[in-house]
Amino acid sequence: MAEKTYRQAINDWRGERDANIRKDNNWLSLAGLFWLKLGRNQFGSDPASEVQLPARVPPVVGQFEFNGRSVTLRTNPGQKVMVGDAPVEFSILEPDVAENPSFVKLEGLQLVVIQRGNRMGVRLWDNQDERRVTFPARTWFDIDEAYRVPAVFTAYDRPKMAYFPDLTGERAEFPVEGYVTFVLGGATHQLDINKEDDGTLFLRFWDPTSETETFPTGRYLIADVEPDGRIFLDFNKAYNPPCAFTDFATCVFAPEQNHLNFKVAAGETYPRGVFK
Repeated sequence: MAEKTYRQAINDWRGERDANIRKDNNWLSLAGLFWLKLGRNQFGSDPASEVQLPARVPPVVGQFEFNGRSVTLRTNPGQKVMVGDAPVEFSILEPDVAENPSFVKLEGLQLVVIQRGNRMGVRLWDNQDERRVTFPARTWFDIDEAYRVPAVFTAYDRPKMAYFPDLTGERAEFPVEGYVTFVLGGATHQLDINKEDDGTLFLRFWDPTSETETFPTGRYLIADVEPDGRIFLDFNKAYNPPCAFTDFATCVFAPEQNHLNFKVAAGETYPRGVFK
């Protein structure tokens, strides 16, 4: 079979991105985010529940108990839920930042404890949510290979701490492992980039298209690393953060030093008034 053209490869990648958000337990089935108070937090379909579930669930299934450090689950007599592959009435729950988070399942729902700083919450997915089918297709700028540019990664002597704004309007401090330099529009640019545990180079950036054409708080990009070690930034693959698709994501956005002063008319767009 002939090798795919660049345009075919990008279109296939974009199609996969659109399909992925519609899968079970992905962004379009995300149906709730509940921050836990200290002590007991009731969960069930009762509107008085701190963690309110859809009407198909019994009014009160049980409680999440938060002691300030960890979260336990206890169901009411006669009620059981799945944690992992086992039906349980009691479980100490590992949060999403752990190596093996505890996923709670019942009635086509999935829940997990999320940890953000000193706060603990419960994230809810509803795989029966019709938005998985009805949500509009993602939209993109025309493909322009000029926006695929070689880049050089330079590691800092030691990771530097940088402030990243988040969805709540706060600024969270995270380590940054290095930066990339690249030439675009006849000028050289430098952006901080995170090196993930698996070696992926992950970039958050903002450019003036966010004022009218792309997501207001900026976009994400994963660098292409070739087998020979060469690095490319392909802005045709720039994509929106999960907050573009759901109100229940906890997104982190581009730091100030990653704000570009020219338009990057490539990658995913964000038509105002269409999504969410």
